[in-house]
Formats: sequence, structure tokens, C-alpha cells
Amino acid sequence: MIDWTAILTELIRRASCDLPADVEERIRQCRASETEGSPAAIICSTILENSALARAADTPICQDTGTLSLYFDLPFHTTLSPLSLQSAANEAVRSATANGWLRRNTIESISGTSIDDNIAPGSPDCHFDFSDRSDAQVTLLMKGGGCENMSSQYSLPDRELKAGRDLNGVRKCLLHAIWQVQGQGCAPGILGVCIGADRANGYAQAKRQLLRPLTDSSPDLRLAELEDQILAESATLGIGPMGMGGKTTLLGVKITAAPRLPASYFVTIAYMCWACRRHTITVPLA
Repeated sequence: MIDWTAILTELIRRASCDLPADVEERIRQCRASETEGSPAAIICSTILENSALARAADTPICQDTGTLSLYFDLPFHTTLSPLSLQSAANEAVRSATANGWLRRNTIESISGTSIDDNIAPGSPDCHFDFSDRSDAQVTLLMKGGGCENMSSQYSLPDRELKAGRDLNGVRKCLLHAIWQVQGQGCAPGILGVCIGADRANGYAQAKRQLLRPLTDSSPDLRLAELEDQILAESATLGIGPMGMGGKTTLLGVKITAAPRLPASYFVTIAYMCWACRRHTITVPLA
């Protein structure tokens, strides 16, 4: 019998306390690219020191442990029910909160009162996909409020930006969004981007791009080229870590495209802070 509550509790602990290797390595590379002794280099060094301390002490990387999004990829013919997995996720969040890996981070929106165990409708946020596989895979993304506030959506054409319905128009939107953020949301950040879709699905697809490793590129060569272009251009804006100047404004850019209506052309941006807390587990079911 698989103890899903224990498995998901461990996934939360690891995501909260252990910065992914690809993110840590990219920050090391960025620190090396900055001028020694500059605010940018010092900030990158502080981030790395903080991450090492969190890992060693088994404490959260950031005090804002964020919204928890769990992505389950299950076999087509599984006997697992989404309802039972949601229940296990709820218990895992309750346990992780009691153990200090999550802070009391959920607010009842109308009254403003704290939901102390972090369990509420939509919290945690669980997504279920089914594919031709024999095991189960679960990925957790933890996204804090500061970076969530920096997310945005554009509708093309945009007269103010002189942005049309093409990839150059998308480029103008992304550079405008980076400039507007100005290092808020705990830069260096990561952009998850969806071109197309409707407004709601655009945000969902943009957020899923944050699950991609920083080392990969879009399989669509047009989007891969745009990812590289935006990352390179962001380094010329002078914003830098925490908006204190430097080259390291972004750690990565991840772009997807989705079908849209003829009347709509949305460019949706999910902005993630440097603490891109995501981890994946694979659970044998045989």
C-alpha cells in the first residue's frame, strides 16, 4: 500500500528547503559573470549562501512558501482516484505546515482571517493528467506572492507598445514586462510565457512553463530562438538582481504557444522569483 501522504510530505519538504540543482548552477554562472564586489555579485553570493543554509538546516529557502501547485501525471488505466490523491495532498500540506516547512500562508479573502493549516478549496492546487505510463509522476511548484504579483497579460495588437500579432510583438511585450518589474518579485527571475489561448488558460500554460529545467529549450525552433533572444536582451537592461544593477535580470525564459480564437491574441507571463522551488518524484505502481 502506497503511503501518498508521506510521499507528498517529503516532496513538500524537499521543494521548500532544497533549491533545484539547475537553478543553483545558473545562479553560480550569473555570479561569475558579474563584476567582483558589485551589488549584483554580492546578491548572487547571498542567494547561494542562503540556499546552502536552508538545505543544511532543513528550513524553507524563503519565508513565503507560496502557493502549492501539484501536477500529477498518472497512467490511463490507474485505479488511483484524483479525490484520494487530493485528500493525501491536503494531509501532506497539514503535516508540512506543522513541521515548519510551510508557513501559515493561506488567507480567507473576504474576512482576511488566517487559515492556519493551509487547507482550503483550491489549496493545495492539484492538477491531474493521464498518459501512457506505468508509474506515477508528481511535480510540485511553490510560487510566492511577490513574484505572483509581477505576472501580467497583454492583448495584441498593443498600440502603446507598437506591438503587432507576431513574434516581434510578443518580444516587445516581454521586454516591457521585464522593464516594468524593475527587479521586484525577487529578481533574477524566470519568465514562463504562453502565446495564445484564452485569458485563463494562458496563465495556466505560462505557469506550467516554470516546470521546465533551465537547461532546456523549446522544441519549436522559433520559440527557442525567442527564448534566447529575450534572455540576452534582458541582460542589457541594467536592472540586475533585486533591481540593484547588473547583467543578471533573468535566469531563464520558457515559452509555449497554444491555439487561440481569431479575435484574440494574448501574451501571458508567469513571473517566478530566483527561488524557483520545484521538484519531481516518480512513484512505481506495480
